[in-house]
Amino acid sequence: MAKQLEYPVIYDIFTRFREAEAEPKGELEHVNAYTLVVAVALSAQATDAGVNKATRELFKLADTPEKMLALGEEGVIEHIKTIGLYRNKAKNVINLSQRLVDVYGGEVPSSRAALQSLPGVGRKTANVVLNMWFKHPAQAVDTHIFRVGNRTGIAPGKDVDAVERAIEDNIPAEFQQHAHHWLILHGRYTCVARKPKCNACLIRDLCEFEDKTA
Repeated sequence: MAKQLEYPVIYDIFTRFREAEAEPKGELEHVNAYTLVVAVALSAQATDAGVNKATRELFKLADTPEKMLALGEEGVIEHIKTIGLYRNKAKNVINLSQRLVDVYGGEVPSSRAALQSLPGVGRKTANVVLNMWFKHPAQAVDTHIFRVGNRTGIAPGKDVDAVERAIEDNIPAEFQQHAHHWLILHGRYTCVARKPKCNACLIRDLCEFEDKTA
């Protein structure tokens, strides 16, 4: 774990991220808040590309909780069986859809506690939805963000909760809205797990990672 970077260095890092891509976007395809919740829930232990491939046809048929319930669990399975843990995920999709209809009138709630009350929706999923759809500065820490936060010194922490707090505490407010996507995309395409692409990294000179590649 790298040491925590100083505020001016973090400011410079996120200034560079913003200059490179001012409006970073998530890669999960969705058409509304409901399909975003479903897509994020399905993405656990799966790639965004794999989820997108499975959900393109699914969301054409079922882009509301009511339509998903009409499709049924077996109907969902038929569309998502290329995704890992598809049976359990299909059950969660149906159960969360039922709860949305029964408790929230078919609408996706905008509070973390309410989102986490949905079957199959944990804190990370809730934070993604809050950030991407409701534009809250919520920080969803996945494996990429955990790795980047610790390698670089931007947000070191022993677990995902500690990294989430470090992001909230140490990244300047003006960057909070997009911090999640800048970090996840940096981890996905540059600061990759096995052999980070340090020679192509726009923050190489500011990063605390000791084992930089050539």
